[in-house]
Order: sequence, then C-alpha cells, then structure tokens
Amino acid sequence: MTIFTDVVVLLVALLHGYFLILEMFLWDKPVGLKVFGQSKEQAAATKVLASNQGLYNGFIAVGLLLGVIQGSAGYDFKVYFLACVVVAGIYGAITASRKILFVQAIPGVFGLLFVILSSQ
Repeated sequence: MTIFTDVVVLLVALLHGYFLILEMFLWDKPVGLKVFGQSKEQAAATKVLASNQGLYNGFIAVGLLLGVIQGSAGYDFKVYFLACVVVAGIYGAITASRKILFVQAIPGVFGLLFVILSSQ
C-alpha cells in the first residue's frame, strides 16, 4: 500500500506543479485563458495575483515531494500538505468554481486517506 500511496501523493504533487505552470506562466496565454474561462483583459488585470497563487501551489507540490522522499519520516509533511490541498480545494469550490472540488479537493482527500491508512 505504501508504493500506491506514494504514487497518489506524487500525482497530487504533479497536479499542483501543473497549477503552478498554468498560473505563473500560462495565465494570459491561450491555454490559460481556456482553462480559466477568462478574457485577455481579465487575465491581464489578474496576472500578478495568479502568479502568486501559482507560487503557493508550487510550495504544496514541493512539500508533498519532500514527504514522499523522506519515506515514513515524511508522514507529517504528507498529512499537512494534503490537508492544505483539501481545505484550499473546498474553499475554492465554494468561492470560485465547483470544478475545483473535483480537480483539487477530491484527489487530496484520497491522498490523505491513503496516507493515514498506510501508516496503520
């Protein structure tokens, strides 16, 4: 179960790495405009804010990666950062888009459950 759990955690980390790229580098490019459903004007007005969001997603990705690299000693890292993913995903689903629940929060919930169950 540990290898499976680490794969799930790494997938969540990869998602957040992807979010970093979208928000920091592709926000005002065609793919970013399409993913976030906004106009060039909206993207230009919010580019700095999105870049900041992307940076935070990068921190989450690195925290999860460190948790996996540390093996069983990384349990606390994995639990903390996955809990952050879940809370941010729920908040985003309530305040921004319901889609965030499925793209961010649910993968985080599965990762968190697997991490907790694999430590038993």
